[in-house]
Amino acid sequence: MDPITCLAAVNTAIAVVKATVKTAQNLESLGPCLSQFFGARAEAVKVIKAGGFKGSAMGQALELELAIEASRQLEESIKMLFFQSNKMDIWMKIVARTASINSAQIQSERREREAAKRKKAEIDEVIEIVLFSIVAIALVGTVGYFVYEAIAQCQGRCSFQK
Repeated sequence: MDPITCLAAVNTAIAVVKATVKTAQNLESLGPCLSQFFGARAEAVKVIKAGGFKGSAMGQALELELAIEASRQLEESIKMLFFQSNKMDIWMKIVARTASINSAQIQSERREREAAKRKKAEIDEVIEIVLFSIVAIALVGTVGYFVYEAIAQCQGRCSFQK
């Protein structure tokens, strides 16, 4: 995803969350809206980490960082909504679940990287074996050819043929 799209998604999600928070009767009605907000924020963070900037990188980075800071402040206000409505336990469960999901994603990504590394090592090993075999066959063939030619030139007069 490009930085401009991420910025637009974060800004839209922030606006939607703010409007929903003002009109929401209970925290449960915020679920889909908050999901969109945190998804947009995660995408923006991914773009920043990946460095997918084109054009004026400084301007885009500035806007994205400010949008992420605004989203962090909004996250704090959402946290306070949970605390004010005496649903701190739900917020703590959300934070714990987030940590669990992040941990699972990190482990999954690590396993994928390790599998790709193993596969590359296996491919490199097969290539080495094939190249070694070709060189060995060429070497044995060359030596065999020269031995055959030497024997052919002796025509039975060589000392080892008597």
